[in-house]
Amino acid sequence: MLVFLIRKTRTYVLFYIFTKEYPKKSGEKWGVVVNYKKRWAIIMFMGEYKHNADKKGRMIMPAKFRDSLGESFVVTRGLDQCLFVYPLEEWRILEEKIKKLPLTKKDARAFTRFFFSGATECEIDKQGRVNLPAPLRKYAQIEKACAVIGVSNRVEIWAEDIWTKYMDESESTFTEITENMMEFDF
Repeated sequence: MLVFLIRKTRTYVLFYIFTKEYPKKSGEKWGVVVNYKKRWAIIMFMGEYKHNADKKGRMIMPAKFRDSLGESFVVTRGLDQCLFVYPLEEWRILEEKIKKLPLTKKDARAFTRFFFSGATECEIDKQGRVNLPAPLRKYAQIEKACAVIGVSNRVEIWAEDIWTKYMDESESTFTEITENMMEFDF
């Protein structure tokens, strides 16, 4: 996980190490304990993890994501047949943007309904699991094997077979995708 700390005129980039300890002797690798609940910390989720959902829809959330998601977070339908998971602060930012969509546009209404009707606030239990509601599991076709990936400001949960298929298709066109991204000053 990457954490950006923003203070007045400087930006510090720190790698958050989960030992939560400072170096004991010179030359040892260091970490910084960051209070992610403060507004000045921006969390970036990264990585790919494989987990299984049980019959009740409970799935272990990767340990590296748990602290950053906080005590409760929002899970909703995502794009490409996956689930989006947002920390509450990120959800509120996204919610404000979606509220600004014009109510008179049919596509805006459809997107708003799609996104909010599937949203649910979730928590992680003492075993590090999140209980995914049945309608969301059905939408993402999650039965057992899952891929949990960090994507900047959100986490995505995929059925492992759908994720594998998506990656296979994307890898074959990665060069083309990269060239198209250059239009966005990437």
